[in-house]
Amino acid sequence: MRIVFGTALLALAWLVAQSVAAQQRVLPAMSEIGFTSRQMGVPVQGRFRTFDAQVDFDPNHPESARIVLHIDLASASIGTAETEAELAKPGWFDTRHYPQASFSSSSVKPAAAGRFDVVGKLTLKGTTREITVPVTLQRTADTTTASGNLALHRLDYRIGDGDWSDPSLVADEVQVRFKFALAGVAVP
Repeated sequence: MRIVFGTALLALAWLVAQSVAAQQRVLPAMSEIGFTSRQMGVPVQGRFRTFDAQVDFDPNHPESARIVLHIDLASASIGTAETEAELAKPGWFDTRHYPQASFSSSSVKPAAAGRFDVVGKLTLKGTTREITVPVTLQRTADTTTASGNLALHRLDYRIGDGDWSDPSLVADEVQVRFKFALAGVAVP
């Protein structure tokens, strides 16, 4: 009887934990991924219109976190249809062969109050590299916002190769900024 009762309690605890994790989700209408590159010294602003993420995160136990992000590269928006069509070509994102970029966390470590370093693998245009993403969590009403900025080097991922690989034309460094509105994630 004790074994049955103990097993039932463990099963209930597992179901509650799965239910809490299932309630964590990104709210796309309140979230964004943007970037700034520099072409001949002039900043060019852009964003990705379509992305999704799976989040399993407890700020009190960040070591057990799991974060997976997928970005539709064809959804890049930088202001003109002509330039966006150029981004889809093989020298840039090559969306025909590489329609998505993805990030999968391998560890999450506290950095300061409300701040975390999320380490994981970024795969972009067939190249995978480990990166560290600094994330700040803030709670407002029913939503927790995870935001941050990081610099990526486009040439590490063969973005803008060929004639565009000259960093005096298009800078190698691209600033990426993000804000994810999350439901179901509490901030301690």
